[in-house]
Amino acid sequence: MNRRQSRMQQRGSAMVVGVFVLLLITACASDQPKPLPPSTPDQVRGHADRTFEKLKQEEQERAAQPATPRY
Repeated sequence: MNRRQSRMQQRGSAMVVGVFVLLLITACASDQPKPLPPSTPDQVRGHADRTFEKLKQEEQERAAQPATPRY
């Protein structure tokens, strides 16, 4: 029975290694991800404007709150 268990373990190990090699080959053979298209200056400006407006709003909200003492 001990010899039988040893063979079963060897088969299991061989199957795990085989599946790993198959996955590795598949991953290496797949297409590389396509890069994102470059942003246009108008898109960058729009994002910057929105972020700046959010920042101004947060500053106004923070100024409206009473100052809390820090210990």
